[in-house]
Amino acid sequence: MLPLQGEEQAAMDIAKFGAAIGPGIAAIGAGLGIGKIGAAANEGIARQPEAAKDISGGSLILAAFIEGVALFAVVVSLLVALG
Repeated sequence: MLPLQGEEQAAMDIAKFGAAIGPGIAAIGAGLGIGKIGAAANEGIARQPEAAKDISGGSLILAAFIEGVALFAVVVSLLVALG
């Protein structure tokens, strides 16, 4: 395999930089999303304490979905960086 030169090497460097930034952005997005879910759940429980069980269950499921999407984004970014 021939070594990359010039513009090809620059394009690969930019691609690897993007793949390195991807997991960080995914983690920040997941943190913001789960934080908003938690804030809304706390507000909902404060307004209607008798619905605390339902609100907690729903917010836990939503947080798990967000975490799954974030994990998928991290895996895809790492595969791009390694590939």
